[in-house]
Amino acid sequence: MRLDNLTTDSRKIIASMGQYKLLEYIKDESVSPGNAMYEYYMEKMNVHRRQVIVQMDGNMPVILQAGAMQWMAGNIDVRTNVQGVGDLIGKAFSAKVTKESAIKPMYQGQGLLALEPTYKYIIFEDVSQWPGGMVLEDGMFLAADASLQQRTVARQNLSSAALGGEGLFNLCLNGNGTAVLESNVPREELIVAHLNNETLKLDGPLAVCWSGSLQFTVERTTKTLIGSAASGEGLVNVYRGTGTVWYAPVTNTSSLYSATH
Repeated sequence: MRLDNLTTDSRKIIASMGQYKLLEYIKDESVSPGNAMYEYYMEKMNVHRRQVIVQMDGNMPVILQAGAMQWMAGNIDVRTNVQGVGDLIGKAFSAKVTKESAIKPMYQGQGLLALEPTYKYIIFEDVSQWPGGMVLEDGMFLAADASLQQRTVARQNLSSAALGGEGLFNLCLNGNGTAVLESNVPREELIVAHLNNETLKLDGPLAVCWSGSLQFTVERTTKTLIGSAASGEGLVNVYRGTGTVWYAPVTNTSSLYSATH
């Protein structure tokens, strides 16, 4: 099958890894008098739609977040990626505690697979580079090679995590393959902390992903509640050990995308 006009002067491939390509809509040609001014200022502020295109050659199936597919062309089959009742129950529990979809469909075959466009930033990452796997904050997962293992990891101290208003569980990807992440912050702005038997403390949900080899807890800033109150700080997210943490320099801005996603 041949597809013409997939890339044009107004939409171009700006990044790729493995079978994934990132198509960015440099300029939105589909404007009307009612939204022309809105689109004009979005373009000036570098707010663009981005779309993941998967070039499937029949060798590596792809797992998607439920509802992420927009169109597919070629000989591509879709499966639920559920193996029996026990697997379904396990996936349902994992979805409940990690806020991810219970069933992530698996696409296999040859052809092109296009995901829904988004105004968020897309990050391609080689999961094999992460010791102990790559743990994701809720909402980061968009797609991944089916060769990657998915598991649920818990915070080390669940009681303090609950007090800190954080989720208790996270999705962890492990193995050899590529993950496609959907981020509120571009990769260029993310701070990368490489810990070597060290400690990183973050005041708030700034981390977007971290190595599974790290011990992750939620703790008071001082040893006593009175000391925490006096210091003006409360609970912080703490990462200990050897591994990597990606975190944003500003707080989560997910609410900014609610009107444009």
